[in-house]
Amino acid sequence: MKKNKANANKGFGHKLISEFKMISKDPILLITIIAVIFSLFLFIILPLYHVLKQSLIDLDGNFSISGYITAFTSSSNFASIVNTLVLATIVGVIATIIGFVFAYAAAYIKMRGKKLFNLIAILPLISPPFAISISIIFMFGSRGLITHDLLGLNDFNIYGLTGLVLVQSLSFFPLAYLLLSGVLETIDPSMEEASQNLGGSRWNTFAKVTFPLAKPAIVNAFLLVFIKSIADFGNPIAIGGGYNTLAVQIYQQAIGNYDMAGAAALAVILLDISLIMFIVQKYYFENKSYVTVTGKSAKERLMIGEKHIRLPISMFCITASLIIIALYALIPLGSVVKLWGINYSLTFDHYIYVFSVGKKAILDTTIFAAIAAPITGIVGMIVAYLIVRKRFLGRTFVDFTSMLGIAIPGTVIGIGYILAFNSPPVVLTGTALILIIAFIARSVPVGIKSAVTTLQQIDPSIEEAAQDLGANSFKVFTTITLPMIKTAFLGGLIYSFIKSMTALSAVIFLISAKYNLMTIVILDQVEVGKFGTASAFSTVLIAIVYLAIFIMYRIVGLFGVSKKDIKLTKG
Repeated sequence: MKKNKANANKGFGHKLISEFKMISKDPILLITIIAVIFSLFLFIILPLYHVLKQSLIDLDGNFSISGYITAFTSSSNFASIVNTLVLATIVGVIATIIGFVFAYAAAYIKMRGKKLFNLIAILPLISPPFAISISIIFMFGSRGLITHDLLGLNDFNIYGLTGLVLVQSLSFFPLAYLLLSGVLETIDPSMEEASQNLGGSRWNTFAKVTFPLAKPAIVNAFLLVFIKSIADFGNPIAIGGGYNTLAVQIYQQAIGNYDMAGAAALAVILLDISLIMFIVQKYYFENKSYVTVTGKSAKERLMIGEKHIRLPISMFCITASLIIIALYALIPLGSVVKLWGINYSLTFDHYIYVFSVGKKAILDTTIFAAIAAPITGIVGMIVAYLIVRKRFLGRTFVDFTSMLGIAIPGTVIGIGYILAFNSPPVVLTGTALILIIAFIARSVPVGIKSAVTTLQQIDPSIEEAAQDLGANSFKVFTTITLPMIKTAFLGGLIYSFIKSMTALSAVIFLISAKYNLMTIVILDQVEVGKFGTASAFSTVLIAIVYLAIFIMYRIVGLFGVSKKDIKLTKG
C-alpha cells in the first residue's frame, strides 16, 4: 500500500517536472502564467490579507481581537449581522420563488409576453444598484404617489426591512430566473411525458419529476441571491433607514467612525459568510444542478395550455413584469418634475445641474469604464485559456482565486484596496488606476466563466495541431483560440463596461477629490433627499450604457458575431 502511494507521489512529481519543462520551453506562456499568478496575488489575495491583518490590530498597533469582540458585543454591530442574515434569507426565498415561477412560465407555459422576461432580466444590470429604491420611494415614500397622493397616508414609512425586502426581491429575482430557466429548458420532456402516460396528473408530474430535477438548481439560485443580498450596499443605504446591514455598517465604521480595525473585523465576518455560500454554491450545487440534465432535448416540449394553470401563472408574470418596467420608467419621469410629491410641474433644472456640476463625474465614469472593459475582456480570455488548456503548478490557485471576485462583497474589496495600496511599495490610493483595477477585479470573473464554458465545448485537437506544427502558445491563442471564443470575449467586454458604469460598493471607498463616479454622485443626492437630481443622473447613466451597448453591438457585427449570441446576463 505504502509502495503504491510512494509510486503515485513519484509519478505526480515526475508529471509536474515534465509539465514545467514543457512550459519553460515557451517563454511567453511562462511569463503569462507568472504575470497572472502575481496579479491575482497582488489584487485579490493581498487586499484580503490586509483586511484580516487590520482586523487583528488595535489602535496602538498591537495584536488584538477586540474588533471581533466588539462586532459581537456592540448592539449596533451585532444587529447588523443579524439583520443581514435575516434580510438575505427572506429575500433569497422570495426572489427564488418568483424566479422559479418566471422560469417555469418561460419553459412550460403557452403564453404571450415572454419577451418581457428578457427585458426585466437586463434592467437591473444596466441601471444604478439602487434604481428600484428611488422608484419605491417615489411610489411609497412619505410623499409617494400611491401612499400620499392616492391613499392620503401621511405617516407611511417604507424605510427599513419591509422596503429592503421589496426592493431586493424585485432587483435580484431576475438572477434566479436566468439560472432556473436555463435548467428547466434543458429537462428532457420525455421524462415528464412518461409520467403522464402512466397516469400522473400535471401536479404529480411536477411534484415527482420536474421539481426534483430542478431542486439542486433551486438551491443554487437561493444561494446566489443570498450572496447578492448580503453584499448589497446601494439599496440598504438608500432605503434601509435604521435597518443597518453589514455592508452599510462597514462603511459607517470606516468612513464615519474612522475605526478601520472595527470595519475590517466586520468585513472579515461578511467575507466569511459570502465565501461559505460561494464555495457551497460553486463546488456542490452548481455541479449537481446539471447531473440529471443531459442537454437540450431534440424533442419539442408541448407547452401547457390548460386555462386553470396557464392563466394564473401568465397573469402573475405579466403583471410583475409590467410593475417592474413601470418602476424603472419612474426614474426618467422623476427627473423632469420640479419636486416629487409636492410640485409635479415639468422642468429641466435637474439636467442642467447634471451637465454642469456633474459633468466631470460623467466623463470620469465613462472613460474609466471604457479603459477597463477591453483589459477585462483580454484578461478573462487569457485566464480561461490557462485554466482549460494548460496544466501547470498553481492552476488550481488561478482557477479559484480568479472567480473570487464574484464572492467577495464590494465593501470588502474597497476596504482591502485602501489598506493594501495606501503605503509603499505600491501606492495607488487616490489615483485613477486603483478605480480601473477595482472595475477589472469585480467584472473579470464573468468573462472567465463564459470563456471557460465556451472552451470546454471546443475540441482542443485544433490547437494541438498548431502546436505540433511549431506554433508557440501566443500564436495559438491569438490566431486559433481567440477567434473561436470571440463571442465570450465580446460578451465579457460589454458586461465589464456595464458593470463598471454601475459599480458602487467597492469604489465608494476609493474615490478622491480628483476623481468621482456617477453612482457616488447619485448616492450623495439620494442621501440629501434630492431625488429629482438623482433620477436625472440615473437616466443619463442608463442612456450612456444603452448607447454604449448599441455601439458595441454594431462593432460586434463587424466581427461576424450576432448580438443574439452574446449573453450579457450570463453568470
